[in-house]
Amino acid sequence: MRPAGDDQPDARTPEDGQPWTGPTAGEPAYVEGLHLARTDEDVREIAALADLLGEPAGLGGLLDDLRWPLRRARVVPRLLGRAVREAYRWDPYDERDEAWYPQGISTSADASDTEDVDGRRVLVTTWYSTGRDGVKRGSRVTFVDLDARRYRHVLLVQAVLDDDGTLSLEPLNIHAGGIVWAGPYLHVAATSRGFVTARVDDIMRVPGDDDHPDRFGIEGRTLHSYGHRYVLPVRFTYRAHTDEGHEKLRYSFLSLDRRSTPPALVAGEYALKAGATTRLARFPLDPATWQLATGDDGFSRPLAVDDGGVRQMQGAVLAGGRFHVTVSRGPWMPGTICAGEPGSMRVHRWALPMGPEDLSWWPSTDRLWSVTEHPRRRWIVSMDRRRFD
Repeated sequence: MRPAGDDQPDARTPEDGQPWTGPTAGEPAYVEGLHLARTDEDVREIAALADLLGEPAGLGGLLDDLRWPLRRARVVPRLLGRAVREAYRWDPYDERDEAWYPQGISTSADASDTEDVDGRRVLVTTWYSTGRDGVKRGSRVTFVDLDARRYRHVLLVQAVLDDDGTLSLEPLNIHAGGIVWAGPYLHVAATSRGFVTARVDDIMRVPGDDDHPDRFGIEGRTLHSYGHRYVLPVRFTYRAHTDEGHEKLRYSFLSLDRRSTPPALVAGEYALKAGATTRLARFPLDPATWQLATGDDGFSRPLAVDDGGVRQMQGAVLAGGRFHVTVSRGPWMPGTICAGEPGSMRVHRWALPMGPEDLSWWPSTDRLWSVTEHPRRRWIVSMDRRRFD
């Protein structure tokens, strides 16, 4: 979709001419053609990593050891966008670092009904390694305490055991364009692969002082993690599959619809080229486990798939019975919010800073949260959702 003008509706409808059949119109039957299959859980591999590094610190241990300051940013509409009401900046090094780019965002309001972690309001973001300095470091998550205004990075890793039981470590080379923090799990978008899942209780501290950002792997009893003091191993992957005659879904970003019954994981596609699909899909979650619900065949299928998204969308969340979508216009133009039903979203130009990425909703405050990616123009921002009604 190409916006027709500031705050004007887009008249495009889904290609099949059918209205959106998401949570506001009743739950549809499962959609055929797309499904996800969960891999086996890396129980032995993670136990071996814990044997090397010691008892996991978990989320509590990490939050007690946050390192870098989060700085309040002055809200200047012409710089941060018309809709921004609250903004934060990273430490100066992270603000200008070209080796890592922020992408996804979720919050403790997704993770818990109480919307906090032991009384702390917490954000989690993802970053991917660009390799611009010649080293591809995979991806990582960053936990941010909004009240203490401090944060720390955690490297995502894959623990591997060979046939002889020897432990090795691999970086997680995914774009990590979105994240959902649901209960004890972090679901991280992995584009064509589907998404990967880690458990916050598995956060492990790397002993000693690792000041070598270019070193990675296990040497004897020593682990190097590209300079990160904490690592988080992936437990399993939800691998994307497609039936014959259907196009594979790209899991570019993720969000949580906690208010629907059952709660749902929302996945969507980034598309730059004309003709590329811009689908939005909803997968049911089991509220007892916060993993995807599965059928008798062990597969997870979507409740709804709609091709009424917009081009260049970077994140999408359901709030107030409507979709809210971030759209990036490159590193120099302010970002856009589109709100409404797929195929007929109202466009709100100049709403966000340049380079907005993923999106998350904080229900009790009715705020939308996003993160921007470009060096020297990186912020964590929140907006009043009702502005887009």
